Amino acid sequence: MATHIVMDHSGDMRHHFDPADAQARAEARHRFETLVPAGFTAAVRTRPGEVRRLTSFDPQADATVFFPRLVGG
Repeated sequence: MATHIVMDHSGDMRHHFDPADAQARAEARHRFETLVPAGFTAAVRTRPGEVRRLTSFDPQADATVFFPRLVGG
């Protein structure tokens, strides 16, 4: 199972999906393609202490974290 973790002002929401399931993968791709243009950054851990920013949907990523753009004041 792969997971999308969407962070926001209220905490986080986790969406689990099976990359082998075409419908679940399509829903996950839609989530990715909705959140990133809305200002969320998508990142995946490559190994302990290292992350990589995603600019396109990767159904094989174990856990993708989406966090909103931070706005300074």
